[in-house]
Amino acid sequence: MLKYVALFNEFESLIQNGRLKAGFKLPSIRQLSDQHQCSKSTVLKALQELEKRHLIYAVPKSGYYVVQKEFDGKSEPTMDIDFVTSAPAWNQFPYHDFQHCINKAIDTYQQELFIYGTPKGLPSLIKVIQKQLEQYQVFAKEEQIFITSGVQQALSLLTLIPFPNERTHILVEQPSYHLFVEQLKAYKISVLGIERTAEGIDLGELERIFRDQEIKFFYTMPRFHNPLGTSYSKMERVEILKLAVKYGVYIVEDDYLADFEENMKVDPIFSEDTHNMVIYLKSFSKIMFPGLRIGVAVLPKPLTDSFQLYKRTADIDSSMISQAALEIYIKSGMFKHHRNKVRLSYSLRANLLYDALEKHSASGFYRPASICMNAHIILPHRLNSTYLINNLQNQQVRVETMGQNYLDGFPQGKILKLNVSNTNIQKLDHGIALIFKELNNKENYYL
Repeated sequence: MLKYVALFNEFESLIQNGRLKAGFKLPSIRQLSDQHQCSKSTVLKALQELEKRHLIYAVPKSGYYVVQKEFDGKSEPTMDIDFVTSAPAWNQFPYHDFQHCINKAIDTYQQELFIYGTPKGLPSLIKVIQKQLEQYQVFAKEEQIFITSGVQQALSLLTLIPFPNERTHILVEQPSYHLFVEQLKAYKISVLGIERTAEGIDLGELERIFRDQEIKFFYTMPRFHNPLGTSYSKMERVEILKLAVKYGVYIVEDDYLADFEENMKVDPIFSEDTHNMVIYLKSFSKIMFPGLRIGVAVLPKPLTDSFQLYKRTADIDSSMISQAALEIYIKSGMFKHHRNKVRLSYSLRANLLYDALEKHSASGFYRPASICMNAHIILPHRLNSTYLINNLQNQQVRVETMGQNYLDGFPQGKILKLNVSNTNIQKLDHGIALIFKELNNKENYYL
C-alpha cells in the first residue's frame, strides 16, 4: 500500500471513530512527517485527499482542522415529543463546515466582502446557483437570478412591485405558509384564498377566480406543501400553468423543499413555462440552517428591473459574507455531501411518520407518492381542539392546528398539522399513538 494511502486511512479512521473531534487542529506537516517517518509531500498528499473527502479543511497560515462529523439525523434528547417545530435541531447544522467556508470566503474575497455589493447578489454565486438550479430542471439566464435575504424577502418584494398585468389582487392556497399570510395581513394587501386539500385543488374554482378577479399572481407550493405536506400531481401542475397563461396570471412557485425530492422525474411548474409567467423561489434555510438567510428568485425578464429597484431600496444587498461562504460551500462539494446526508435522514423521518399514521389510524391513512416531514390529520367536526392540544401537552406531546395558516375570514378546516423535523424519532410512534388515543377520548368532544 502506498504510504500516503496508509496515512489517509489512519486519519480517516480516527475521524470517523470520533477520536479526532470536530474542530481539532492537526499537527503541522513537518510534525506529521517526523511522526510517520515519511516525506512532507507524502503527508501533504494524504491531507489533500482528506480535504477532498471533506474530513478536514485548511485555514491559510494556520493549519488543517477536522470538520463536523457526518450528519446522523438525531436530535438532542428531549422530554417533549415535538410535532410543531419545523427547524431541525441546531446540532444537525453543518456549522464547522460552513465556518471553514466563511474563513475561506474572507481570505478569498477580502475587501470585496466589506463594501456594498449589488442588489442582484454576488455575481460569482449567481453563476454557481445557475448551474445548481439546472439539477431541479430550472434553466435560467444569469440576469433572471436574484439572491435575496431569504424567500420571505422575495415574497415581500413581489407583493409590492407592479406587474405587467397591472393587477392588484393576490391569490393564495388555503391553508398556506403562515409567515406570508401574516405579511399579507400586515401590509393590508388585497388577497383572496382558494382551498387546497390532500386531494389537491379545484381547477374549476381556480379558473373562475382567474377569470373573474384581477389576480396579479397566484402563490403556490406545488411540492411538499407547508403545512399539508402534499404535492400536486403532474396533471395539476400542467393545468394550473395552462390557466395562468390563458388568463394572464403570474405564478409564484415556492419550491422551498426541492432538495428533499427523491423522485427525479418530478419537475417544478417553472420547467414547463414557455410564456414567462412563472416566478421560481428556492430556499436554503431547510437544507442548511435558518440563520443563513439566503434565498433565490428566478424572474421573467419583464419583472427584473422593478425587482432590482425595490430590492436596492429595501436592503442595498443581502449579506455578502454569507453569499461568498455559500458559493464556496457549493463549489467545494460540501453542499452536495450534506444534502445527501440530510435527504436520507429526512426520508427516514418521513417514512416513520407515515408508518405510524397508518398503524394507529383506525380508518386507515392516505400515503401520498411523495412524502416529506409534514403531514396532517383532519379532525372530527365536534372535537374541541383546545382540549385535545392541552391534554396532549400534559403528556409532553406538542401539536398545533392550522389557524395561523389561514387568511382572516376564509373558512378554516379543523386540521392538526404534524412536522417531524425536530421530533425525537425514538418517541415518534408513541407520540402518534397518544394523538389517536386522545382523538378517541370522548372528553375531548363537545356535547
